[in-house]
Amino acid sequence: MVLNKIEKLIEKYENGETTLKEEAQLKDYFSQETVAPHLQHYKAMFNYFSFNQQETFTKQLPLKTKSKFNYKWLSVAAVIALMVGFYFNQNETITEQDKQDYEKAKSYLQLVSQTLNKGTKQIEYLTAINQAGKQVNYLKEMNNPIERIYK
Repeated sequence: MVLNKIEKLIEKYENGETTLKEEAQLKDYFSQETVAPHLQHYKAMFNYFSFNQQETFTKQLPLKTKSKFNYKWLSVAAVIALMVGFYFNQNETITEQDKQDYEKAKSYLQLVSQTLNKGTKQIEYLTAINQAGKQVNYLKEMNNPIERIYK
């Protein structure tokens, strides 16, 4: 009777369906001196599990802690550097030559902007052609309503 129950428990164990209580029963059975001869190979396995369960790790592991870089201080240093830069740059005055250079650069940039805007008009022309092509495709579909139904 006990042997039949152990065989059923082993079958459940191999299918991964046993509870902890049933596994404890199997460990108790296989820890005995007398085990059925056809179940002898399971005895070594369950004894191994029992032995490994009692094993502990006793060595000390060195823990390496990473030093975290504090980014708050980096941002404070950046703000201080900017403030010092503004303070020392404050004494410069804008000369007449600087104003003329600024106006010249501004006129050059306006010229470039006008040239680029001409290029965008061509792109608008191409989008109008694409829209017209889509409308033509729609009209083709309307001419062949039977093909549209069977697709």
